[in-house]
Amino acid sequence: MGVVLLVRHGQASFGADDYDVLSETGAEQSRLLGRALAAQGIAPDVVVHGSMRRQRDSAASMSEAAGWSATAELDEGWDEFDHLAVVARGGARPVDPADPRAFQLVFEQATARWFAGDHDEEYAESWSAFVGRTRAALDRAFDRTGVTVVVSSGGPIAVVCASLVDATASARELPRAWTLFNTVTANASVTRVLEGSRGRRLLSFNEHLHLPRELVTYR
Repeated sequence: MGVVLLVRHGQASFGADDYDVLSETGAEQSRLLGRALAAQGIAPDVVVHGSMRRQRDSAASMSEAAGWSATAELDEGWDEFDHLAVVARGGARPVDPADPRAFQLVFEQATARWFAGDHDEEYAESWSAFVGRTRAALDRAFDRTGVTVVVSSGGPIAVVCASLVDATASARELPRAWTLFNTVTANASVTRVLEGSRGRRLLSFNEHLHLPRELVTYR
């Protein structure tokens, strides 16, 4: 039996020149999460993270605050998809990324085009490829027993959740569920997945009670 804790990185610098940097809020979110997990008695042997700076730095801040001596392990399978490239190919009007509501509308239109699979040759990574690499990363996380903590992003975590609530769904059948999960996944939240004799199950989604209300963010 194994348990994987999927952690979404802390708040990044949305709207800044370099999005892939934790904001001060994001760093504090990660520290609070680390303390909360340590208080629950969680002490993983390995903390896996994607290659993105916001994922790596969240993992480091969380582990330091928790007092863990766990090995940090890179797995690029947990990287977020290139949302800016998907938006750029979505055919919508340019939008200021610092305007979250306007950006969300454009994002939804662009991802719908990406999901459809009719223009896969235009994308460096198709929707189906993204789903496939995320599922493969989850398989690798479960190669070990015990508790594994994975620091990733909203997109991969939503793929895992959508796949678990409908285990027979193909990649083309996942977008609706994926969108519902992805929209509400908070920064520095925890989603727990169990693997037992009956397969994998979603134990919890989007735990973030360790964050005070003023530190709950979604971008």
